[in-house]
Amino acid sequence: MEKVVIGMSGGVDSSVAAYLLKQQGYEVIGLFMKNWDDASVTLTSNCTWEDDLLFAEMVSKKLDIPLHTVDLSDYYRKRVVEYMFSEYERGRTPNPDVLCNREIKFDVFIDECINLGADYVATGHYCRKETKEINGETIHRLLAGADPNKDQSYFLCQLSQKQISKALFPIGELLKPEVRKIADEQDLATATRKDSQGICFVGKVDLPTFLQQKLKANKGDIVEIPESYYDNLDTSDELSDISRAYQYKRDDGKIIAEHRGAHFYTIGQRKGLNIGGTGKPMYVIAIDVNENIVYVGRGDDHPGLYRKALFISNETHWVRPDLKLKTEETKDFLVRIRYRQPLQQGSLIVKPEGLYVVFEKPQRGIAAGQFAAWYDNDELIGSGVIN
Repeated sequence: MEKVVIGMSGGVDSSVAAYLLKQQGYEVIGLFMKNWDDASVTLTSNCTWEDDLLFAEMVSKKLDIPLHTVDLSDYYRKRVVEYMFSEYERGRTPNPDVLCNREIKFDVFIDECINLGADYVATGHYCRKETKEINGETIHRLLAGADPNKDQSYFLCQLSQKQISKALFPIGELLKPEVRKIADEQDLATATRKDSQGICFVGKVDLPTFLQQKLKANKGDIVEIPESYYDNLDTSDELSDISRAYQYKRDDGKIIAEHRGAHFYTIGQRKGLNIGGTGKPMYVIAIDVNENIVYVGRGDDHPGLYRKALFISNETHWVRPDLKLKTEETKDFLVRIRYRQPLQQGSLIVKPEGLYVVFEKPQRGIAAGQFAAWYDNDELIGSGVIN
């Protein structure tokens, strides 16, 4: 009998995944990861890791599977949280959930599972895996989850073929209501428990409060850039120009308010600016951490929110290495730059300096540090960190 170790988070998805694995005849072992224990930065209404563990224990007892715990908080702080601090300090917008999957769930966690004798490692992600022989080589395809409202393949966009080869995603073919129904029918304690929100394993946080563990508050100017600014810009179809973020100066607009630190803000952010009486809402369109200036634009159709292309220098990752584009190659893909964003038509163009993604329609809120992921239909092909 093949042995599967499943990450038990104390949520309904991993609970049902464990139940399904047992129904399929696997020897199932639960493993709970403690990755964060600092409750001082989480919002008080959210569950602590102790609550998560309690639910994981109740479900494991109900399913009659053993549950082990492992403390990976040191790894998580060094590989995920420190990376977050570093990126925000540079004025970039990291995605800790993508890093958590690459660095923790499918790296250190897999090592722990192998120590328990696992043949496979399972999670409660809404995505699918398909293994095929292609040109004499075993290829593991990572596919979007069957539920379009819950597809989590984007969070796995940095996984390697080796990592995917060990992975099982038992609920990938199900819709969320079906998962809830199974949990209810099996009388699992997590059946009505709310889904976790916020940063992976940390929970829902007030981001500035979280970042102030390492980054100091530093008051500065909020500068509004008028739409007329773009009327005077030279237009160019060069890839290097259309993929470059706008570079503003303080005197390109007018000072309208004060912020508490440019590195606490992200491109496209609306809440937390504390600017009222403007008629239309204000959005962050650029951040200058060196000058400590936050630039904003008025209205959700402000030109500063949109860009036709993006650039990825040397941080590309191909989930399907056999489909990696060569220099000067171009191919059309479906692309997303954030979780839950509908897939967008785009062309990948590989140049000696890196990879460009040119979209059919200008994209809103492209931010350095985010991951762009590209798909062929519902298969995740690769990803990269936006410059």
